[in-house]
Parts: sequence; structure tokens; C-alpha cells
Amino acid sequence: MRLGTPLSPSATRIMLLGAGELGKEVIIALQRLGVEVIAVDRYKNAPGHQVAHRAHVIDMSDGKALRALIEAEKPHLVVPEIEAIATETLLEIEAAGLAEVIPTARAANLTMNREGIRRLAAETLGLPTSPYVFADSLAEMSDAAARLGYPVIVKPVMSSSGKGQSRVDDASELAAAWDYAAAGGRVHKGRVIVEGVIDFDYEITLLTVRALGSSGEVETHFCEPIGHVQVKGDYVESWQPQAMTAAALKRAQEIAAAVTGNLGGRGIFGVELFVKGDTVWFSEVSPRPHDTGMVTMATQRLNEFELHARAILGLPVDPSLREPGASAVIYGGMDAAGIAFDGVAETLRTPGVDLRLFGKPEAFARRRMGVALATAASTDEARSLAKAAAATVKPVKA
Repeated sequence: MRLGTPLSPSATRIMLLGAGELGKEVIIALQRLGVEVIAVDRYKNAPGHQVAHRAHVIDMSDGKALRALIEAEKPHLVVPEIEAIATETLLEIEAAGLAEVIPTARAANLTMNREGIRRLAAETLGLPTSPYVFADSLAEMSDAAARLGYPVIVKPVMSSSGKGQSRVDDASELAAAWDYAAAGGRVHKGRVIVEGVIDFDYEITLLTVRALGSSGEVETHFCEPIGHVQVKGDYVESWQPQAMTAAALKRAQEIAAAVTGNLGGRGIFGVELFVKGDTVWFSEVSPRPHDTGMVTMATQRLNEFELHARAILGLPVDPSLREPGASAVIYGGMDAAGIAFDGVAETLRTPGVDLRLFGKPEAFARRRMGVALATAASTDEARSLAKAAAATVKPVKA
């Protein structure tokens, strides 16, 4: 793709659907390559809105509104950054040749909900996954849990960052889990996936990049595996690289290549996997930068956002690791608008430590408002530094 000059007839225009902290970093990476960026989100002054050439606020699950905006802005590429999008409209947009959807409209549609991607992985590609059943009611969920055997994990078919996800240890917890899933689902409330619990040693995110090679064909690249800790399905810290056996890493790469190869297109995919010894199970995939991958802002020569920007533009990528590192989440700690942060200078005096404060206009107690990053000689040392840094940054009412 020839890159033009922003705000001119030669401009390369990209529209991001979703402008949170991950979208913001993608926009910054695109801006550095002279791309004209249009940021779209459901609320005003989202992080990505603050760094884009133009910003819009719409309900992206409204197909008519989404199509009207794409027709008005005429982007060359449409890049979904969240799940709650009218993906049927993206299929229409791509079919009509109005814009190219990243990685593809089919990939966005399949991965928008857990049902599409789970059925693709387990039933079409035959990849190992946890046992699962989909349920449309509390009664069906109860039957599914009984069949799978307790404990089970209940998730809305459509949610992000662990919203609506819970572990159910016995039948007395089913009703609360159903209500929590309904509240946490973004759209299509009332359908859940019930998963049997796998006995695994650790989880990883394997960032997988599909980019054009020198031959002009798409090649698959892998970042070093990222380990992470989740609480109720929500990432709280991550580190890179995660130590694995050679056999497990090879199998993880095979599974990631199979899933992303079927989805097609260009860009970065966050492939989540469970690992026990040399055995690997597929969990989920996001066709976009992954929250656990924020650690790459400290560890890699090109972070996941720069890799995504380059890949979608047809440019060469380099996923190589520079040094071990870790990330830890900074939560809002309160429900308030326009909060401030104390302890920033103290935090940044620590060698190897960095911060990203996202600039979200409103804080919630468990809303991710920033992330601490650290590099060190080992991931253990980096994790300690990152967690201490995150604890030192104090959200306060302005």
C-alpha cells in the first residue's frame, strides 16, 4: 500500500471501530506512519479519540449508523478493535468493496462471539479445547453444568475483558452466574457458554502476526509467549517470555497458525491457550492487539500495536524480543469522572519502570485506567517491579 499525506487527497485513511487504550496505541503507531485515522467509540473522549485526526461517537452495533459513517468517511481500511460491532454490516461493506475490513469481515464476524470461534476451532479444525455446552436459559445452563461436572466456567457468548465470567463450584451458584453473565454480555444477552475446567499449569497469549513477506504472500510470525494472571477473566498482570517446553511451544504455534490461517487476512491475533507440560488446548482468539500484550511496549523492538499497524498496511514486521519484562494493571479504585494520579514521579524513578495512563474520562473501581511496565534480567524480577509500580500510582479525586 502506498502511504500518503494525512488530510490531503493522497491520504491513507483508516477507521478504528473501538478507541480504548488498545485502539489508542494502534492509532499512535499509525500516526507515526503518516496515516489519517478516524476513531469511533460509544462514548465521548475515549482514549483513541484524543489522538486521532477525527472522532465519532455512535452505537457500533447499529448497522445502519455504522454503514452511514463508513460511507461518509470513505476509509480504505476498517479496523475493528472491540467485539460489540454490527459485523453483518462489515460483511456487506466488504462485499460491496466500500472498504477492506481487517483482518477480514468473516474473521470479525466469527470472533465477535465465543460460539463462532469455539465451533470453528473444535468442530471445524478439530483442535483440542475444554469441553463445552451453549445454553439459552438458566435451566439449560443447569443441565450443561450437570453433564460437564462441577466446577464449570460460565461466560456470555459476547463480552470482553472477563466481563460476565464466573466459576461455578456447585448448583447453588448457578442463578448468580446466569445473572452475572447476562449483565456482562455486550449484546445478545441470554446465551452463555458453559465450559468444563481443564487441569492446566498456566495460560499464555501467543501473539500471532499475519503479514506480507518479501514474496508478496502472507507469512505467519510469532512473538515470544506471554504469561498472564487473570482474576474473574480479567487480566491483572502479564510477562514475557513465559517459559515453556520446546514441544509445547511448537504445538502452541501449530494451533495458532491453524486458527489464524483459517480466519485469514493481515494483522495481529491474540491467541489464548492453556498449557500443561507438553499438552496445549485452544481457548480463544482476538483478531486484534490483546490486553495482555501491553507488556510488549517494554519487551519487544516493535510492540504489538506497531506490529498490527505495519501488518495491516502491508509492511514488514519484526516480532523479536529485546528483554524480559512485565506489566501490571492500575485500576481506578473509585467511581468518579476526571480523576488524577499521585505517585507518578516516585514510580518513574525506579530503573526499568515505565507507565501508560490511558486518559479515560471516567473511572470505576475495577476499570483499567493505566498499566505499569517493567524490564529486568528475569521475568520474576520484572513482575515484582511492575506490581510495585502499579501499587505506587494512586488514583485520587481531582
